[in-house]
Amino acid sequence: MRFDAFTPGALRTIRRSLWLARRSQDVACLPDHLLHALFLEENRSLEFLAARGVTAATLQLELPAEMDLPADEPLELQLFDELAQVILTQARSQAVESGTHDHVGTEHLLWALLHTPSDAAKRLADLGLRPEELFAPAPRTPDLNAEPLTSESRLDLREATPSDATETYRILDAAANRVREGLRVIEDYGRFGLDDSLLARELKELRHALTAALSRLPSQALLAARDTLGDVGTRISTQAEYRRSSPVVVLQAAWKRVQEALRSLEEYGKILDADFCGLIEQLRYRTYTLEKAFLLCTTNRDRLAGQQLYLLVTQNLCDHGAGPAIRGALEAGVRIVQVREKSLRDRELVEYARRVRLLTREFDALLIMNDRPDLAVLVDADGVHVGQEELSVHDARRIVGPDRLVGVSTHSIEQARQAVLDGADYLGVGPTFPSGTKSFVEFPGLEFVHEVAREISLPWFAIGGIHGGNVQQVIGAGARRVAVSAAICGESVPRDAAGELLAWLRA
Repeated sequence: MRFDAFTPGALRTIRRSLWLARRSQDVACLPDHLLHALFLEENRSLEFLAARGVTAATLQLELPAEMDLPADEPLELQLFDELAQVILTQARSQAVESGTHDHVGTEHLLWALLHTPSDAAKRLADLGLRPEELFAPAPRTPDLNAEPLTSESRLDLREATPSDATETYRILDAAANRVREGLRVIEDYGRFGLDDSLLARELKELRHALTAALSRLPSQALLAARDTLGDVGTRISTQAEYRRSSPVVVLQAAWKRVQEALRSLEEYGKILDADFCGLIEQLRYRTYTLEKAFLLCTTNRDRLAGQQLYLLVTQNLCDHGAGPAIRGALEAGVRIVQVREKSLRDRELVEYARRVRLLTREFDALLIMNDRPDLAVLVDADGVHVGQEELSVHDARRIVGPDRLVGVSTHSIEQARQAVLDGADYLGVGPTFPSGTKSFVEFPGLEFVHEVAREISLPWFAIGGIHGGNVQQVIGAGARRVAVSAAICGESVPRDAAGELLAWLRA
């Protein structure tokens, strides 16, 4: 959890909540302490609450007479109880959803308090507060007796002239050229940087859709209005424009150029054709999805570099116990472990996952929780894995926040493509063979593995019935990463079994 993403006001509120917890001699900071702390600092949440008649008095909060905040100290997630941890993570996620990213304010804290079931949320709900109201304007009572405002200035709009038309076409021509150029730069990265046929194809389709939209503009008028020699922008430049530190930086700059140029097309196109503007608007929205997919592919290839063998742990499949199986795999070089327990009660599962968390940290390995984003946050796991029937990537991301991994199981090439566009960090691809841990009516098999290898560069793991006797077939179909369970947990010496699989994958 990155506390440096919170604004100074939000950090003061969080520190104040810890101070209140110590003052009350509570073991950890609770949601009530976070709510109470909002009333001890001047902040945006307080303005929102006051506008709706909510005060410390209406909430029956007793404000302390002593208000001195102790000196700053390191903030750690373990200082907060489980619900308070979820609230802090939800606040960060809401900031990302709102577009403020690394500026998590007290309004996001209040939104998370309202959104997370707790005694504090109930007290706020009893006063009629709802999370969806937080980012809406405060209600105002109109003054029916107010005099209308008068102004001595007057704006006279002149009739459009031929010169106006030329200026408009010149702007549209320049913006269209910038979009085309930027999309070509991005497509080249998808083809040659990522070797990703899915994203390259998506870019090609976007370029074709742009061409169709631009066909609504009179091409002769655009060319006639073009005046490159008279463009003052060609004589304005900075040294930064001629420096790029890596292909990824080139990619990021190209995406921004495309989106800015699309916005220019959309705004100036309103002068000529409303339908044209609608088409450009939809293209602009598509670029946001594709930008995310391109950058996640790039980021997660680095983040999961070297992660070739993924261990799925279910205790009843481990002949010698889950602990020895996990330790043996980690000693052999496995660096990603998923806790996959369906029968444990939540409290038992949390205690067990926390023990696995300690073990994975010892080996600098990743811990993933299966199906439970809420528990992934509570045990400070590195991510969550969801299936096609569980939470969507969007919903899982809202719970675990932007920093944790979200993996998705896929059983067809269509599901795999969609998961990439949905923003998954990695994919499970299978089932490849019949498995002793999960039953399926159909098996996509090695052909599915081959399809994904042909199209997708986002990290993915072939899964389902893979073991030392058939892993060569999976590698031959194009897989470079596999996920296994019984192939390690069910073996007499888990370390040797993991080592053999890693040797095949690294060959």
